[in-house]
Amino acid sequence: MMANQNYITRLADSLLEKYIKGLPAIAIEGPKAVGKTETASRYANTIFSLDNERVRESLTAEPEQINTTEPPVLIDEWQYYPDIWNRVRRSVDAGSPPGSFLLTGSAYPIGAKIHSGAGRIVTMRMRPLSLQERGLAPSLVSIKQCLAGTLPKHPASISEAAEVDYIQEIASSGFPGIRTSSKLVQAQLIKSYLSNIAAVDFPDAGYNLRRPDSLYRWMTAYAAATGTTASYSEILDAATAGEGDKPSKATSVAYRDMLQTLWILDDVEPWIPIGGEFKRLKQRPKHFLADPALAAALLGYDVDSLRFGTDESSYDRKYGSILGRLFESLVALSLKTYAQLNDAHLRHFRTQNGDREVDFIIEKGRDIIAIEVKYSPEISKNDVKHLVWLREKYGPRCKELIVVTAGPYAYRRKEDGILVVPAALLGA
Repeated sequence: MMANQNYITRLADSLLEKYIKGLPAIAIEGPKAVGKTETASRYANTIFSLDNERVRESLTAEPEQINTTEPPVLIDEWQYYPDIWNRVRRSVDAGSPPGSFLLTGSAYPIGAKIHSGAGRIVTMRMRPLSLQERGLAPSLVSIKQCLAGTLPKHPASISEAAEVDYIQEIASSGFPGIRTSSKLVQAQLIKSYLSNIAAVDFPDAGYNLRRPDSLYRWMTAYAAATGTTASYSEILDAATAGEGDKPSKATSVAYRDMLQTLWILDDVEPWIPIGGEFKRLKQRPKHFLADPALAAALLGYDVDSLRFGTDESSYDRKYGSILGRLFESLVALSLKTYAQLNDAHLRHFRTQNGDREVDFIIEKGRDIIAIEVKYSPEISKNDVKHLVWLREKYGPRCKELIVVTAGPYAYRRKEDGILVVPAALLGA
């Protein structure tokens, strides 16, 4: 195991340790700069970095090296030599023991003939740092306790994180190598990250991008749809407003698919209750980019404009303020990681006409945790009405009802028992 004294401990570490003990091959997936290589390197005894041309040439000439070097063998950026995926799969079929292979990659190459790996190579998603990993405050309310029903009845506590801290976290990103830089450098690194998607990542994945500016506008429109269930046709219309020569729907779909392949899009899928109790569910995903900092940068917001910007352009009558939705994106990023560690799934709930809506549902088996996200610390009866309705409908299946805020206090409301939690105090 290789150590890095500056390494930020990841929640994925504990999951990866379990996988290594029981699985022969694990593929760690996620966007560039999320920390996949750094995390995997801590557990590897042999590393093949395939973005290095000499290493790639060596492994291409002698691929059997993956079976003759000391395991765990890390094959970093495996997509530069796609056939290595199939070779790992065949090695697993031949009886490789647990902890033999780790693969990391930021995209699946277009047109590569690779086996799915189902049953041989288990995938593990890595995302930018959650709020728990960023260490704003001790995580005193855990999703694990909520699901198990062991959370203290009155978990009263105070968060040290202020509203400006959440704004800072939105703008500085959860990419480990970006967030530790100065504010000026952070902005340039995020800008470079976005420009490289068109200039480097699309071509590397085998996509011939003819109009980078068109992709950038589509991404900006997608960022504007953060936290909404806007249709992809609405996003395309917003991206091409006023243009005579609009990209086709097929081009828009290709953008979406490629950005998903690069792990830049990280939508939350709708919750479909077991048994089909609802006939009018709005089965669209809720849109989020991999990190709220990307959305903020695409829309032209930094810490100061998010903190002090109150112009009408930052507010949408249908979907609310951009700050509120970027905060929701930050919470969603964290909840995805917490759910993953608990072998659960993050979903959202909305009926077709919008008369019932819950921001997030964490589902494990038949158990659920219903979560509303509200930037303001002031919670009204109207803010929790859908949570109360969900509990009335599903009873004991609802293990916990939570409102996540940017406020300082965690407490349980006397009138309905709903838990109010500052985002920084919520953890896995």
